[in-house]
Amino acid sequence: MIDLTMNRENLKRTIDRAKERNIIIPTFAEMQHPETIPEAIQSKLPEVGLWDVNPLNLFRITWKNNPVEKGGDGKFGDVNYIEIPQQLSGVKARIVMLVGKWFPTGCHKVGASFGCLVPRLVTGQFDPTYHKAVWPSTGNYCRGGAYNSALLACNSIAILPEEMSAERFEWLKTVAGEIIATPGCESNVKEIFDETHRLRKRPEVMIFNQFEEMGNPLWHYQVTGHAIAEVVEKIKGEGDRFAGAAFTSGSAGTMSAGDYLKEVYPGSKLAVGEALQCPTLLNNGFGGHRIEGIGDKHVPWIHNVKNTDMVIAIDDEDSQRLLRLFNDPEGHRYLKEIGVPADFVEKLPLLGISGIANMLCCIKMAKYYELTEHDILASVCTDSAVMYQSRIRELEEAYGEYTEAKAAADYAEHLHGLRTDSMEELTYVTRKRIHNLKYYTWVEQQGKTVEELNAQWYDPDYWKNVHNQMDEIDELINEFNDQTGLLKNL
Repeated sequence: MIDLTMNRENLKRTIDRAKERNIIIPTFAEMQHPETIPEAIQSKLPEVGLWDVNPLNLFRITWKNNPVEKGGDGKFGDVNYIEIPQQLSGVKARIVMLVGKWFPTGCHKVGASFGCLVPRLVTGQFDPTYHKAVWPSTGNYCRGGAYNSALLACNSIAILPEEMSAERFEWLKTVAGEIIATPGCESNVKEIFDETHRLRKRPEVMIFNQFEEMGNPLWHYQVTGHAIAEVVEKIKGEGDRFAGAAFTSGSAGTMSAGDYLKEVYPGSKLAVGEALQCPTLLNNGFGGHRIEGIGDKHVPWIHNVKNTDMVIAIDDEDSQRLLRLFNDPEGHRYLKEIGVPADFVEKLPLLGISGIANMLCCIKMAKYYELTEHDILASVCTDSAVMYQSRIRELEEAYGEYTEAKAAADYAEHLHGLRTDSMEELTYVTRKRIHNLKYYTWVEQQGKTVEELNAQWYDPDYWKNVHNQMDEIDELINEFNDQTGLLKNL
């Protein structure tokens, strides 16, 4: 569970800092239902840009923002999502994907990092006048963490692999106090952990490791899970059913949204995706890959493996080629010619590399289970193509000018050519095999105990206790806001 031990001395300094910087903290309940955010706050939002370093943007950590970079009416609407047309997916099943672009920073990881930092702030465990928040990440999580730190008047250190996209590093320079680039790519998670061990020697440092922080799955269970269920109920017709969800692993935080969905829709399936070039879950494998934002060669501590039904491996070449198809004018022209609705083609840049991989997981899942037009699958567009323009240019340099023939080939091979290979439906035994891999990273290297590892598998209340901490944390957030007095004085 998330440690909610109070440190009153630190908390007083944190409250004073919040008063000075006009920081009001939203509750998890307000992220689920942002229409309940006080009108005095909603009325100020049109004046604040979506990516502005302004504490008011804490209230935009929700799937229900106005889908605009700036302006709008400041009100909150329905969940932002897209439905993949059959002409694109090639399967009968309905695939819906929540859109991460309309979060501050353009990615839903800003929510996961909020879930990690705020409980330590409102308990006084983290003192923004002394501590520095360290955000080890394979990309977007450290962006979200550095951004939330700036909004909450905390100093931050961002850690990410040196081979991540140039856009990430350039943007981080504007918000992070310090940036550390570790060797390798998305798969080099151990190198990130090694850097956090080095930093732990500094007394002012506090590590927020997305792969082990329970605030990450709590946020996704309560906010992302609820949002997906809202979309399903909105689009579900007579005879339709929710068949399941698929998410690439990354930190595995989003997988807890699947835990929520399996409770709401008994009988639905939950699949985890990973890169074929690094098939850790599928084949105890290793390697490097180019699906930015998902780290491999270990099983995240926060992954509830026992509740996972399938592992799906995605070839990173598929996600790279489709990134170009989805963002090049020639690709758009070809897709419209073959019948993909023109209004949807214009939305394709809403899918970043990991979002494309999530879509491919859903397509493979639909083919494996032979799903029909009455079956609904769900996932998320973690971020958009905004963070990958340099990758698109690299593809152009590598493969030359894009043409209709290349678009047709990419569509046929990397989308409609998907097969049900490199995937496995998990049994009790294969789930336990994956769960046991946690031992080598977390017990041998990271100081976790065998007792807690076993509790994750055998204790039926372990994950429930994590997921059900929202009300207690929201109560602490409300007490914090009451003590600053800022909300009362709006």
